[in-house]
Amino acid sequence: MPTNITTEILGDHPPLDLIATDLALSATWIRGGEGLIGFGEWKSTSLKGKNRFTEARKWWHEQLTSLKIQNNVHGSGTGPILFSSFAYDQSEESKLVIPKIIIGQKGGKSWITWIGESTQPPISQYIEGNQRGDIAFEVGALGNEEWKNRVATAVKKIKNGDLEKVVLARDLIANSSEAIEPRNLIAFLAKNYPSTWVFLVSNLIGATPELLVRLNKSLVTSRILAGTIRKSGDEAKDLGLAASLAKSSKDLEEHEYAVRSVADALSPYCSSTNVPESPFVLHLANVMHLATDVTGVLNDSAIPVDIFALIASLHPSAAVCGTPTDTANAVIDELEDMNRGRYAGPVGWIDARGDGEIGIALRTGELSEDLKTMRIFSGCGIVAGSNPEDELAESQAKLSPMRTALEIRA
Repeated sequence: MPTNITTEILGDHPPLDLIATDLALSATWIRGGEGLIGFGEWKSTSLKGKNRFTEARKWWHEQLTSLKIQNNVHGSGTGPILFSSFAYDQSEESKLVIPKIIIGQKGGKSWITWIGESTQPPISQYIEGNQRGDIAFEVGALGNEEWKNRVATAVKKIKNGDLEKVVLARDLIANSSEAIEPRNLIAFLAKNYPSTWVFLVSNLIGATPELLVRLNKSLVTSRILAGTIRKSGDEAKDLGLAASLAKSSKDLEEHEYAVRSVADALSPYCSSTNVPESPFVLHLANVMHLATDVTGVLNDSAIPVDIFALIASLHPSAAVCGTPTDTANAVIDELEDMNRGRYAGPVGWIDARGDGEIGIALRTGELSEDLKTMRIFSGCGIVAGSNPEDELAESQAKLSPMRTALEIRA
């Protein structure tokens, strides 16, 4: 039986995104200099279908029973970790990865987990290098004008009473003359978007500001974002823009649908939930969002609720789909003209106790197997008051983190 060992790392150590081992980088979950980073693969699998969350739980528990776990650190995020990246739609492949080595940092403490020999693997500092090669972008499924036409069609459907909100996404293709280095993308995103969760799972890389669900013992947290305005770069002007966002009836309507969908999904599992009366404005490097943190406490029930059940209940939320869900999904299928893959799906980590952090795969791109092509995504919530030109500008702002990360690397 393989041994999984977790021990504290003492002394000075480099920032989490600059730590390296002899194995290839396989997974990350970093925010504000804290989180988890994995190297190598001990086990991985793909799955699809309507029962993918149940099957992921089963597979994870099977792997845990095959390990002899020795954890001298304890606490959330220590011990063996499952990194997961679920597809938006059940018909597409979801990816699960258990790294061979995991390094974690939280609250000034660092630890290392590994599977195999009793001797701790060596770790060092990764020196970020310039990426060779030229980047060229090409149109994805829909060009700008056609995508605006699809937004206009969605607005008509909403005004006709077919639905209340729908999220329409678009993609952009980046082609490189040389292999793209994932480490450089991760380092750039972690440095420039420190308030987002920077992730890597099976070639899906991104910096999401939205937390689908965090489970820490019995406390449940979800951060909902809906309603966006682009920053101007002028601090005084941005304060005015933030105030206008907080009062925007269009954005508040969009946000209300998203918050309501999350609160309704959590209520069967929680003995109490806290839903703030009004959102706050979350400031990111290039945009501002209306944001609400919904919290709850799990019920004391005979059948324990775990994070897999919460993910299944929450996905897809109105923040990435719309309201009502089935109608919005049908409109997405009709108008997007593309396969979302793992974009807008649940992504994050789960530990052996069932605790974890699962974000929504936004501000993201998926690398090809040869690392020379990356498909990047963005999406906008469409309601009755949406304007196609404004939505196009918002989608371009949301493409900016991954696009800039790719352009800077050369």
